[in-house]
Amino acid sequence: MTIPGSGLPAPLRVAAVLAMVQGLGLVAYAVLELLALTGGRVTMGLTTAAFFAAYGVMLLASGRALLAGRSWGRGPVVFAQLVWLGVAWSFRGGETTWVSMVLAVVALATILGLLLPASRAALEGEER
Repeated sequence: MTIPGSGLPAPLRVAAVLAMVQGLGLVAYAVLELLALTGGRVTMGLTTAAFFAAYGVMLLASGRALLAGRSWGRGPVVFAQLVWLGVAWSFRGGETTWVSMVLAVVALATILGLLLPASRAALEGEER
C-alpha cells in the first residue's frame, strides 16, 4: 500500500492537508448546526448545515485529489482560500483579531503551497 502524496513536493502536501483540515472543520460545523436546530429555525438550520457540509466535502475531495496528484483539485482549493481571506477580513479588529490572523495565515500558506513552481510542476505531470 502506498501513502497518498508521498511523491509530491512538501508544499503541495501541506496545502492539501490544510484544505482537508478546513473541510473537516466545515463538516463538523454542519453537524453542530444540525444539533442546534430549534422549531423556530428549522429551514435556516437545515440549509445552513447543508451548505457547510457540501462546502466541507468539496474541500475534502479537492484536498484528496491534490494528494493523488490530480490538478482538478487546485481550482476549488484556491477559490476556497480566497473566500477564507474574505472571512478573515471580516474578523479583523477587536477581540477576534487572532481569528482573523489564523484564517489569513492558513489561507495564504495554502495558496502559496499550491502556486509554488514545484507544486505546479507536480500537478502538471512534469515531475512524475
